[in-house]
Amino acid sequence: MEHRVRIAQTGAPDVLVLESFEQPQPGQGEALIRHSAIGVNMIDTYHRTGLYQVPLPATLGVEAAGVIERLGPQTDDYGLREGQRVVYTAQTPGAYASVRLMPTERLVPLPDEISDEVAAASFLKGLTVEFLVRRAHAVRFAEPVLLHAASGGVGSLALQWLTDLGAKVIATVGSDDKAELAKRNGADHVIVYTREDFKAKVRELYPEGVPVVYDSVGKATFEGSLDCLSPRGLLISYGNASGKPPPFDLATLAAKGSLFITRPTLYSYIRTRTELLTAADALFAMLKHGKLTTQISQRFPLTEAAAAHRALESRKTTGQLLLLP
Repeated sequence: MEHRVRIAQTGAPDVLVLESFEQPQPGQGEALIRHSAIGVNMIDTYHRTGLYQVPLPATLGVEAAGVIERLGPQTDDYGLREGQRVVYTAQTPGAYASVRLMPTERLVPLPDEISDEVAAASFLKGLTVEFLVRRAHAVRFAEPVLLHAASGGVGSLALQWLTDLGAKVIATVGSDDKAELAKRNGADHVIVYTREDFKAKVRELYPEGVPVVYDSVGKATFEGSLDCLSPRGLLISYGNASGKPPPFDLATLAAKGSLFITRPTLYSYIRTRTELLTAADALFAMLKHGKLTTQISQRFPLTEAAAAHRALESRKTTGQLLLLP
């Protein structure tokens, strides 16, 4: 028997329940993946609480690495083979399990230099950073950037990638320990938002404001992020760690200097297999050349998925969390 973590209703981490299930058989265009490491992401908590709705009951998790245990009959296997190491991120949850069926089109072969744990900890987050800094806004050398939650899972990778691009990064964090981590990852300026006014500090450093703000915090920072932008600046809102941003009047964007705002999702930027592989190649190159370091802060057995969610939602974690089947 296989095992998975499911929810029958939305709510606190206690709604996560471990259950057994029969191993599924891959159909046409599918592969059965034996998971070795599963990434834990904020979107998993959004699915669990109902902030992002999924059909119930549901197995959570959108990212994992493992081995192709069995290939189904298919017209195009994309060069994949049984026994091959792969990684994936999926729009439909289902990764909190010992095995999972996945469309072969969405599987990415893993280079020998990248371990399963590093892949599971960095794939969704790394692909997210790739599109944020290269496509949602193509960051230029010496461009000032405000990055919130700079020591979290996505934030720590984003800070390293921005530093490699030569950006001047203002990083916000919640504690002195996180501030030290942000400095080690290349931040030019670090603001501990629990005791400093990040809006005032940004305007002190850059009186005209900054051209782009990356905001994964949401409700607590949304309005302040707008106030940090220079005329025609861009707010990239891509997370809800403190809750959903409040509704606002579009006229606010005009009043604050003809601002732009986008609410992007990763899957809009990896819609095709070509886009997926191109983004993955960029991420793998950064990892292989040591320009990105994945910091796995905690590993939990699959049976302790609820504890992993509590740790992530505490906003006291740094780096990435993993579930191990």
